[in-house]
Amino acid sequence: MKLSDLKNSLSDFWKEFYKVKSGIFGLFLFALFLILVIFEPSLLQFPEANNRWRDISYWENNPKSAPPEWTNFFSSKKSSVSDVLDTPEEKDNNMGALRMREYIFKYNYDYDLPPQDMIFMAEGSGEPMVLLNLTRPDGESIDLIQKNYSLGENGRVRISTEKDSKLEAIDFASGFEEYSIVDGLDPSLVNPNEILFSKAEVGMINNQNPLKGEYVLKATIIMQNESDVIKNGKLIVTGRVFGVLGTDSYKRDLWTGVVAGIKWALLIGILTAIISVSLGVVYGVISAYLGGIWDTIMMRIFEIFVSVPLLPVLIVMSAVFKPSIWTLIFMMCIFFWVGPVRTVRSMALQIREETYIEASRALGASHVRIIFKHMIPLLIPYSFASMAIYIPGAIVYEATVSLLGLGDANIVTWGQILSDALNSGAVLNGIWWWVVPPGLSIAVMGMAFAFIGFAMDKILHPKLRTR
Repeated sequence: MKLSDLKNSLSDFWKEFYKVKSGIFGLFLFALFLILVIFEPSLLQFPEANNRWRDISYWENNPKSAPPEWTNFFSSKKSSVSDVLDTPEEKDNNMGALRMREYIFKYNYDYDLPPQDMIFMAEGSGEPMVLLNLTRPDGESIDLIQKNYSLGENGRVRISTEKDSKLEAIDFASGFEEYSIVDGLDPSLVNPNEILFSKAEVGMINNQNPLKGEYVLKATIIMQNESDVIKNGKLIVTGRVFGVLGTDSYKRDLWTGVVAGIKWALLIGILTAIISVSLGVVYGVISAYLGGIWDTIMMRIFEIFVSVPLLPVLIVMSAVFKPSIWTLIFMMCIFFWVGPVRTVRSMALQIREETYIEASRALGASHVRIIFKHMIPLLIPYSFASMAIYIPGAIVYEATVSLLGLGDANIVTWGQILSDALNSGAVLNGIWWWVVPPGLSIAVMGMAFAFIGFAMDKILHPKLRTR
């Protein structure tokens, strides 16, 4: 085929395809997914998420089970937003053999619900002493922690007010509460940040009223040895809302997980569809072309495969063997290839009787040449339509297997995210943002390829066309 002929064919195909609006919409969604895959590195706040999705330490500075930031627009009480203060005011003082460095952070609190946590972090070495002090807008000053650290050569300081300042917050509140309320109070049930960001009044432990204004957190590091080093101090405020899609109960950013799962969904769907449809088309054409006893045998084999329920087999095989994305794709291809066989065989039976096929036989063309040169090329348009329709099925099967906890744990897929949500009781706990985004992503991607496949069906099968 000449290049000009190919160009004209593609132009005619596009004119027909453009008339099917659902196909255009499906193509738009597919293009959107491709754009997200291409620009994934710049879209992700956590670039190592693909390799460290299950590394809990990688996500430790995020809030737990925080809804998306945009939910603040629909809430009467505004939740604090996560923030990183990494440009503090620094002061250095030398007192003989002792060296002291101060990091001063200013945080403007203008919300109704306080942060989940405030985390001070710094890098360094040696055995420094760290003191944290918080000055509130009402002038109250609270010493949050005083602790010695042994950092070694390349260590870090990490202080969490939620974990390390419970007793100090309770002591502060006891000056305003009745003794009977504070006496016997279990510190593990108290979030110190709710006290620190509330008005100093009776009831501040159980019924907090927000104290808005500027908070000043001062971190004082005392370095007692010449080898002690502290640098890169920063304050991480983990709010009650986070990012585009919020976080799960493991503090993982769900926007990162959903975007990272796009490429795996496309890989699973497209690769499975290409391999299985290609095998099915070749198998159907060979069966129709050979005819006779060979056609009978091949159709009996086809009937055996088509009668086997795929999902139970995938579940059993995934449970027996080590779950792997490549194993899953291979198993799906083993059974998906039967889909187009019957239709392809009926089309190939008609093509086999064409005059040019008889002429090719008369001229001594081999069976391989007739099948792959003259018959299969005519079925390529149908193959593309079949591939587009088979992609959603492959994605849903992977999600189903992963939902049962039998997926590949080394990658981030939408099915894996849903599996974690199911195991953690996300629905029962009302963490809808853990369930809806991955589930909706599966539905939207399936819808995109289904629309494209239906549009191609209308073009390739004149009886389906509507004017």
